[in-house]
Amino acid sequence: MIAIPSENPMDGAVGPGRREKELAEYYLQQMSDLGLDVSSRDAAPDRPNVFGSRHGSGDGDTLMLCGHLDTVLTDGYKDPFVPTEKDGRIYGRGSCDMKAGLACYLEVARVLGDSDIDLAGSLMLCGVADEEWKMIGSREIGINGPRVDHVIIGEPSDLSVCPAHKGQYGLFIRTYGRAVHSSIPEQGENAIERMAQVINALSDYNEELATRDPHPLCGHGRYSPGVIRGGELASTVPDFCELEIDRRLLPSDSAEDVYSDIRRRLDPLKNSDPHFRYELSEPSYVNPPNDLPIDAPVVRSLLDSLTTLKGARANAEAFPGSTDAPHLKSPSVICGPGSLKQAHSLNEYVEIEQLTQATRMYLKAAFDLLG
Repeated sequence: MIAIPSENPMDGAVGPGRREKELAEYYLQQMSDLGLDVSSRDAAPDRPNVFGSRHGSGDGDTLMLCGHLDTVLTDGYKDPFVPTEKDGRIYGRGSCDMKAGLACYLEVARVLGDSDIDLAGSLMLCGVADEEWKMIGSREIGINGPRVDHVIIGEPSDLSVCPAHKGQYGLFIRTYGRAVHSSIPEQGENAIERMAQVINALSDYNEELATRDPHPLCGHGRYSPGVIRGGELASTVPDFCELEIDRRLLPSDSAEDVYSDIRRRLDPLKNSDPHFRYELSEPSYVNPPNDLPIDAPVVRSLLDSLTTLKGARANAEAFPGSTDAPHLKSPSVICGPGSLKQAHSLNEYVEIEQLTQATRMYLKAAFDLLG
């Protein structure tokens, strides 16, 4: 799979290698060769979600092993699509994030098929499009199904069991001014200087968030100013500036909370500058938080497996980033081989031993949940 380019085009043109189509076709064939009933459904043109099912003998639960088919771009990466095995590792773009997880899923299906094990419930493998950008694949599944009883998402967690993660909410703050020639700045109103006031007003926002009640796994929410744009010419006082911010949400947070927090901090700026004006945009992106109870059966099964592997009690953790989990609209936990330290890097790899361990954990989950 590493040798099949499936870079996410992000906001660029979709084409061979810059889409999921080629890898999706390969994955469909692999699932079919393992005896699974397969299907495909486009989330966007040439951006398919693919499914493979091993039907149970009874009316038991359904466990979905879900992972994304796309990778980040390879700019600056030498030989990204040449898979290399060295020192107990597999190198190449996507090796960690997350073609390793996809490979483990196929091995689970192979072992179950070769063993001719009778399970009452059904196992479903799912490869989704576009996790690295807008998550159109998982959003499509959330709308059109399937809805299942349990989902494991094999994102690189170093095998940690992560039933929760923060949400991600982005928006633009815009300030306005009056353009004049820069030789007479006192006759204009500088939108960049007003944005500097905005940045200062939000500078201790993280300190405030740290005083609020934490989530038991996710801790506290976070704020970060990410992208700023303003002005066109150095010889012109700018009349417009915008700042895109990133707000990491706890499961208990809402969009209304974010807007309320910002307005409470920015509205007083009008007291010192009667002409101060700002706008808050609609969200530039929304990735909801995930929050599956620790006592959910799929979480308990994975924690039991990890405890056995480690020889010490394993505890649930929060996954650091955003995932497809909340969009799927089914109870989902993140647990997979590989480390986020390697994901998106220019020397990506996964430990082969973690592939074995993850596969064993997924197999035990299938026995526990579907047997």
